[in-house]
Amino acid sequence: MQLLKLCLFNLILFISLSFSAQATENNSKLINAMQSGGHILMIRHAIAPGFGDPDNIKIGDCRTQRNLDESGRKQSKQIGAWLKNNNIKPSAVYSSQWCRCLETAKLLDLGEVKELTPLNSFFQMTENRGLNLKALKEFISTRETDNKLIIMVTHSVTISAISGQSVASGDGVLLKLNKSGLYEFVDIVSAKITE
Repeated sequence: MQLLKLCLFNLILFISLSFSAQATENNSKLINAMQSGGHILMIRHAIAPGFGDPDNIKIGDCRTQRNLDESGRKQSKQIGAWLKNNNIKPSAVYSSQWCRCLETAKLLDLGEVKELTPLNSFFQMTENRGLNLKALKEFISTRETDNKLIIMVTHSVTISAISGQSVASGDGVLLKLNKSGLYEFVDIVSAKITE
């Protein structure tokens, strides 16, 4: 019985270490890609409790929107610190005009934040989906493929529509820019690696 327990313990330890080594290797690849330029990191805004926005939402009026709480503010600062600690310096930081995205982008503390309307949510404003996505894809297609990383802070629906991936608050997707004007999905960047 003791031998079986010892074998089981060693197996669990081996599996844990294997997953940890894979995660570290994957993180290194993501960091290298972000440092090398020619990529876009689309980050979903940090933790903002609730779902959707009130019916009376007005851009520029944070009282009419779902906003970051203290854990969301802390998460934003941690993401920014992780990027800085890994020598990842973006050439530009763009944000949706929603307050929770702007606050996330500003708390990253990586430079001037520029509002970019095509990053706005269309979760409740479904009539804006087609126009936003068309404008965002056109914007992405005109970015230089050899420039530093571009950061875009946006919403789950936008990230999903652009990358086909679903991400949690504070997580993002890394996209590689191509000279053809298209982009390709590289991987999900989890906020958990910043903790």
